[in-house]
Amino acid sequence: MANRKDYRSKIEWLRENGTLNRGAQDVKDEFFLEYDFFDPCDLLQVKYEMVRRVERDDWTVTEASKSFGFSRTSFYQTQRTIAEEGLGGLGPRKRGPKAAHKLTEDIMQFVEESISEDNTLRAPKLTELIEERFGFKVHPRSIERALERRKKNQRRADGKG
Repeated sequence: MANRKDYRSKIEWLRENGTLNRGAQDVKDEFFLEYDFFDPCDLLQVKYEMVRRVERDDWTVTEASKSFGFSRTSFYQTQRTIAEEGLGGLGPRKRGPKAAHKLTEDIMQFVEESISEDNTLRAPKLTELIEERFGFKVHPRSIERALERRKKNQRRADGKG
């Protein structure tokens, strides 16, 4: 990069966006060592170039993985992601569970029906009812958050928020 200040702000930007390559020091590919355009700190560029080396330059997976500081497993995951989702698939993803695994639609329907029958019910009592009916425990705060999300989503659907 042209100057150190610009490069520092790029590093900060990459970090904030979840695309900073924490293994930049392990990238040994000649392009990344010789040309400023190739930035070993840019995780998306590194992964793309690793796959490109195998698919276009006829490198072995072992050569590419070693040269770019990744395992062979990571190479295959990256290759599959690019094939299925394109380059955009290499971007950062939300961590953690993608959907409720306990408070499913059936359970939330049960919770809402229980509340409509007795509007004095609160989360601690609802956890007891869920355990009696479905046989597992749910934290009261999980119920509160799920109800808040449903209200918020309903307001959006109604065009009020």
